[in-house]
Amino acid sequence: MSEAPAAPPTESAEGTGTSLLLTPPRPRSGWRLLPARVVAMCAVELQKLRHDRTELYTRAIQPALWLLIFGQTFTRIRAIPTGGIPYIDYLAPGIIAQSAMFIAIFYGIQIIWERDAGVLNKLLVTPTPRSALITGKAFAAGVKSLIQAVVVIVIAAILGVSLTWNPLKLLGVGLAVVLASAFFSCLSMSIAGIVLSRDRLMGIGQAITMPLFFGSNALYPVAIMPGWLQVVSRINPLSYQVDALRGLLLGTPAHLGLDFGVLAVAAALGITAASALLGRLAR
Repeated sequence: MSEAPAAPPTESAEGTGTSLLLTPPRPRSGWRLLPARVVAMCAVELQKLRHDRTELYTRAIQPALWLLIFGQTFTRIRAIPTGGIPYIDYLAPGIIAQSAMFIAIFYGIQIIWERDAGVLNKLLVTPTPRSALITGKAFAAGVKSLIQAVVVIVIAAILGVSLTWNPLKLLGVGLAVVLASAFFSCLSMSIAGIVLSRDRLMGIGQAITMPLFFGSNALYPVAIMPGWLQVVSRINPLSYQVDALRGLLLGTPAHLGLDFGVLAVAAALGITAASALLGRLAR
């Protein structure tokens, strides 16, 4: 009977005669690194503002016009029931939500540009999970929207809108803006993962922004809407954002627990959907 072949010699440690099998290093836990990667992605997105702030300036024009023209005109007409508060006060939280949504809803165009420039493929081959990439981009959109919200609040204050300056309530306003913007940016990135084209995404984005805005309680109370539009408003995350902003900024009756719950769930679902569709952009 032939002898079994001898096992190959193992490498010795530091040139000694002691044989040690070389084992690969133990991988670090991915979930522990996830928050750091999300913060890093968010910081990368926000670095772009240092090079070009034009978007922030130009996007302040539209909400200013809404408050100056539409708000002051309808305050004089008094055609919309607002619960005894001036219409421009009633309108201001809706314009904050609208301006934040308009920033976030076209965020998918940027991710398509990154794909065309080859940036997205480089990001996808790193150890960073897709969910971290999407979450970082989503909350970067939230921070951009938060800057826009501050601009609108300042304009509203100059026009004499009675807003609260309670720090805790303003933190709640910031949270509502960030959560809603995270959802709308993820909605845009999810659509980008389906249509795969900037031109198509631009057309779809323009087609859904106005229905989302007019199908919410941003301009008028839900009670005066037609029945079918009330149904649309109740499933529209923008309505819950506006309700939270009005309750926090104006002190009107609001369902803050429900509002923040819906916004948090919507943001989580948006991140999940956009993460699942991100791979289609890299094909």
